[in-house]
Amino acid sequence: IMILKLTQDLSRGFKPWKEMFFENKARLESLGGRMIFAGSEADDDNKMMVIMEFDSPEALQAFGADEELKAKRAAAGALLETTVVTPMSNESFFGDK
Repeated sequence: IMILKLTQDLSRGFKPWKEMFFENKARLESLGGRMIFAGSEADDDNKMMVIMEFDSPEALQAFGADEELKAKRAAAGALLETTVVTPMSNESFFGDK
């Protein structure tokens, strides 16, 4: 399992991106990915942080290569060129595990 932190700028605020996520949640899951947390900064609705979990490096690659999902994220206001992906360490844990 891989845990990733993503930061990204938005052009339309968080709500359109959130709606896009829920419309495409099943697709993300079918690629081997899950959303753990997503939120915008309290003082800037166009700055977002996401924590995601992927089953494997291949699942992450499949997500990253999905052109249809990229287009949907961009249409929801995600400025894809601002995305910073940070893999979390193998010592990462969930609060209940």
